[in-house]
Amino acid sequence: MKVKLLTTISFFTYQLSISQSDKLLHGKVLSNNKPLGKVEVINKTAKTSTTTNDLGEFSIAVKVRDSLLFFSSAYFFTRLKITKATIAENNLLVNMVVKPEELNEIVITNIKFDKIKYDPDAINKIDIFKRANDLTRTIPGYKDGTIANGMSLAIPFGNGKPKKDNRNQNDFKKLITKTCPPDFFTKELKLNAEEVPLYLEFCDADPKSKTLLEHSNILTTMDFLYAKNEEFKKLKSGVKN
Repeated sequence: MKVKLLTTISFFTYQLSISQSDKLLHGKVLSNNKPLGKVEVINKTAKTSTTTNDLGEFSIAVKVRDSLLFFSSAYFFTRLKITKATIAENNLLVNMVVKPEELNEIVITNIKFDKIKYDPDAINKIDIFKRANDLTRTIPGYKDGTIANGMSLAIPFGNGKPKKDNRNQNDFKKLITKTCPPDFFTKELKLNAEEVPLYLEFCDADPKSKTLLEHSNILTTMDFLYAKNEEFKKLKSGVKN
């Protein structure tokens, strides 16, 4: 009997602790005052997620200090930190910014040009002029390579090393630019505007950035950026000291 009583008390205590910490947050996702459906709402802290309905509405369990991510492929992601005021208001409005459209490559085919008209007299005059100004016509052996006392000269071009293929060099930067809103680095990562290019170079140098290119995921991308930001700040502190 005592064991059953203790089990019952423990169960209700656990349920009470859950109800006191987690709250069901309601909200709506908009863009230019229009509701957005099928937006992923991710509680990054609790590792849970949901999706907005056609009216842009959602409900998700949260607690204070949880981090929410709002993701849709056509929009810059939005990140919000849950506060007591957020939970108390229980009517979260999220505005997402649409990504600029990329211009597709235009291929032009079937171009017709007017036929070129030839003037035999003009061509004959050009040929005569060329021959008159051809200085090599008076050099014996020019055509067959038997010039007397000729000198062999080889001029190397380049340094002999194969050119580096830079086609994919900026792919990581392009991915981050497409994913993150313009003020993400200054507002969320607390970087100065002039530090952002150097930070991106720092991230791109990590082999893990290539993995993100192959398997792009908003959560893994965010984890990577925040982790590299900590490393970047430690590196800066070490340089200053």
